[in-house]
Amino acid sequence: MASVAIFHSAYGLRPSVHAAAGRMRAAGHTVVTPDLYGLPPADSLDQAAALADKVGWPEIVARGRAALRDMPPRTVLAGFSMGTGVVDALLAERPHTAGLLLLGGAPAGAAIPAGLRAQLHVADPDPEFVPAPAVTGWADAMDQAGAIFEVYRYPAVGHLWMDEDLPDHDELATDLLWSRCSEFLRLSGGA
Repeated sequence: MASVAIFHSAYGLRPSVHAAAGRMRAAGHTVVTPDLYGLPPADSLDQAAALADKVGWPEIVARGRAALRDMPPRTVLAGFSMGTGVVDALLAERPHTAGLLLLGGAPAGAAIPAGLRAQLHVADPDPEFVPAPAVTGWADAMDQAGAIFEVYRYPAVGHLWMDEDLPDHDELATDLLWSRCSEFLRLSGGA
């Protein structure tokens, strides 16, 4: 079974992150869900931006790093939206990462080990948060690094369609997302 660290979106550590972790634990995986804010989660995008600003990016990444301290080197790094940036920031420090699950975010991909397995799940279109050039740039960086990756586009859904408590939620797309992630984790097992 896989070890997984899930980094939340700018909204904070919401029930959807706990639900994702619960799905993974039910399949036998070890999962951590660090609270990158240490504050109650937001209910709106404006509140989410204020929380992220209040904590600050260096502290957010430091909290993510601390959560990985006791995790095996071959941990799968997963992120929701802003959390994909945390994954990207920490990947350079974790060259033996077992894989990436990127949900609603296509980070720059500066330090991609050859052979890294990754899945990118994005709304299509998502011009405000994950514009098409960002997806293309991410895929190009993965290809140039020799990574093994898949890009899944979910048409006619909102940015955080996988969060059951937000207006963007799309149940069918969410079920498909978790089916794909489940297979990815099955193949990424072994610490």
